[in-house]
Amino acid sequence: MWPYLTFALLGQIGFFAIDATGNEASRVTPNSMRPLAKAYLNMPTRDNGAIPALLSQTGAFKNTRDLEPVESLIPYDLNLAFWSDGAAKDRWMCLPNDPEHPDSKIGFNPEGEWSFPNGTVFVKHFEMPTDETRPELKRRLETRLLVRDATGSVYGVTYKWRPDNSDAELLASNFSETILIKTASGVRTQTWYYPSRQDCRVCHTDKASGVLGVKTRKLNRDTALGNGKVENQLLRWNRMGLFEPGFRREDVPNYARLSPPEESVRSLEERARSYLDANCAHCHRPGGTVAYFDARFDTPLPRQGLIEGQVLIDEGIDKAHVIAPNDIWRSIAFMRINTLEAMKMPPLAHETLDQRGLAVLKDWIESLPGPKVLAPPTFSPAAGKHARPIQVTIADPEPGVTIRYTTDGSVPTKSDSLYQGPITIAEPTTLRAKAFKDGFTRSITSQATYIVGD
Repeated sequence: MWPYLTFALLGQIGFFAIDATGNEASRVTPNSMRPLAKAYLNMPTRDNGAIPALLSQTGAFKNTRDLEPVESLIPYDLNLAFWSDGAAKDRWMCLPNDPEHPDSKIGFNPEGEWSFPNGTVFVKHFEMPTDETRPELKRRLETRLLVRDATGSVYGVTYKWRPDNSDAELLASNFSETILIKTASGVRTQTWYYPSRQDCRVCHTDKASGVLGVKTRKLNRDTALGNGKVENQLLRWNRMGLFEPGFRREDVPNYARLSPPEESVRSLEERARSYLDANCAHCHRPGGTVAYFDARFDTPLPRQGLIEGQVLIDEGIDKAHVIAPNDIWRSIAFMRINTLEAMKMPPLAHETLDQRGLAVLKDWIESLPGPKVLAPPTFSPAAGKHARPIQVTIADPEPGVTIRYTTDGSVPTKSDSLYQGPITIAEPTTLRAKAFKDGFTRSITSQATYIVGD
């Protein structure tokens, strides 16, 4: 047992817990469950200060190898997190509470963003499952710190773990690494992107208050307290005295709550809009990135500009919208989330597709009232290089369609060539096709470029 020393601070009687090294570990007062917490930990007050070279020097962990946080780090979890290529994440917050910053508070807001005192530090740890047959086996990748600095803005840093898990080292720039993952049939590879300090500011903008995950709609969830007991996370933090103003217990059921894709008791709309909030709302909001829609869940759907919303870039798709009812092919938001090409969204740290999130978005879009839509035609063989002339077949899954095609790169219309059988391609050609059928919205244009010959 640790000995306890009584102290007087601002008229309150409390106790310091002294650990085996003689360090002050925590303070408990009759009216507070808050730990003693040093502002900034060991991080600089501004991003141009001296940043510790090792994770062990940041003050976040008392045993870095065992990933044992100091007592001032308050753990938390989100009911829906930003997609991070399948990584498992642990999260903590250090809210200043020391003689110079006694009982600093979070500015609570049931909607929108919270405000945090300067010196608040958020810690997020990433691990990747490396064996699909044994998901409990994980590799430590990185630990990020986000600091609310002395200007009221934020800066972020990334520490990459050493192979022996003894410590993690500060990265000076972004970095990509190939991760080997065992499967039931062999081994696959996955790219992991470590962000730079500049990358952190791409998403953690001042317009989004700098702090993205810690807000009412994301923390409104039950968490385990031990001994089989659970408590709403917001109520626990309120009971710890972290908020100003606080709130009543009976208010919590009325607060918004994001839903993960698999929470089938919530509607498709709620789950799809939750996904867009978690993955897009830090940029897609008033005053954010140049776009016409607002992805924040707190904004009522009719005011979000999502359904039949105007797009800034139509990607060459006719009648494109942010979300086109019952039409995933003209829904630019879905298209950009469903690709790893240059137009992918989100643009950073996005190297794999989130199949669960995509499934919910697809189901929601297809549930919206709208005319039946033809899928785009497919080509066989696929686009690419071929040494000799080839025969290309065009197909569509809908029976009875009419397919029109062009070989000059133009968009097919009903007056262009009718597809009746395989097309001979003997020279470099861009083949484009579109499907038509009465009672259906025509398909978007499919395209394949073939390079034939040497």
